[in-house]
Amino acid sequence: MITGPGRSGGATPGRRWVLHVDMDCFFAAVEVLRHPELVGRPVLVGGDGRRGVVAAASYEARATGVRSAMAMTEALRRCPVAVVLPGDLDHYRSVSGRFMSILDELSPLVEPLSLDEAFVELTGSERRLGDPVVTAARLRQRVHSDLGLWVSVGLGPSKLVAKLATEAAKPTPDPRGPVAGPGVVVVRPPDVEGFLGPLPVRALPGVGPVAADKLGRLGLGTVGEVAAAGETTLRRVLGGPAARQLVALARGNDPRPVVADAPTKSISSERTFATDRADAGELEGDLAVMADSVATRLRSAGLTATTVQIKVRHGDFRTLTRARRLDAPTDATATIREVAWNLLCGLDLSPGVRLVGVGTSGLAAAAPAQLRLDRLSDDEERILDRTVDSVRRRFGSKAIGAARQAGNVRTSGAPVGTPGHRNDAGVSDATL
Repeated sequence: MITGPGRSGGATPGRRWVLHVDMDCFFAAVEVLRHPELVGRPVLVGGDGRRGVVAAASYEARATGVRSAMAMTEALRRCPVAVVLPGDLDHYRSVSGRFMSILDELSPLVEPLSLDEAFVELTGSERRLGDPVVTAARLRQRVHSDLGLWVSVGLGPSKLVAKLATEAAKPTPDPRGPVAGPGVVVVRPPDVEGFLGPLPVRALPGVGPVAADKLGRLGLGTVGEVAAAGETTLRRVLGGPAARQLVALARGNDPRPVVADAPTKSISSERTFATDRADAGELEGDLAVMADSVATRLRSAGLTATTVQIKVRHGDFRTLTRARRLDAPTDATATIREVAWNLLCGLDLSPGVRLVGVGTSGLAAAAPAQLRLDRLSDDEERILDRTVDSVRRRFGSKAIGAARQAGNVRTSGAPVGTPGHRNDAGVSDATL
């Protein structure tokens, strides 16, 4: 079914057409496909412990007020009959790869936003694919035919309009079962204002609770009211640049291009604990596993990192981050582990640790390694990392655990935070 403003007639050649597609309840839908006995039942994917969170919820679960990122304990309080599954990220990635391959057949400009969501530039595709409106409808049927999963599709003259059209295409949660949405919503250029106008201001990107509250005090609750108010009115509460951008979006002006193969900005891994950890020693093994995961993914992607960071969340949900810029880019497990350990030891962990994470940023394509006279073991570490990677590719990711190659992450020398101290990883202690 194709719906949306101006539903009669086809697309106009020569106009820009951006398609946005989103798999409905992706993780949960994949699990129901694998377990047909769960059809019609509320399904939650995520951690099933006191500290677990919901990664995905089926529409049956959403009808009870459950949402992604909600604490699993709260989700089960709202929906005690829900079936909780731990999830299988490797399988989800495999399904996502097949999904993205279908999109790649439509256009060379596919911009993935996540495993289950992407923009596709269809401008100028009419000669090869036909009417973009028909293409959008065919895509939905193709995904269902090939993968057994339903997607929602939005088509419009910009990324903003296409994404919001997708939201309008989605099913609606209901305790008796999801109410089917149109599946495909098309918004043509003459109808953009009428489509955007009634939407709440929170529908616009960048408008969070604080900005929405400020706009509400001005009597601006819808996108149309923001568009009509103009930049001068909004400048008083948002400032010049923010006001200018928001009014432009409210009027449907979004020139952002669809960017294929957008570069990865960061790679990270984190873990939430069932009970708070009290000191760094309790976190050593977990830190080694996360550093190993991050470094392995860097090498797999052919990337190196210039910055290592950690994230620590206390039991009261206070979150601290620390980062350190490296003297040279790295993809070495030992270096990332060592830097993360030093950063962790520089924090007061006495309030208890609920979550810890290791991440890298400042990513770039890996270059040939240079000899480091101050660290003669670099070559040995590099050989070890590549050997571990090779064994895991051949025998599975669990063939060699992080702990077996980690060694002792503790370093000697001056305490972390000592001005001018340089540790064995060849990094300075300047914290970003």
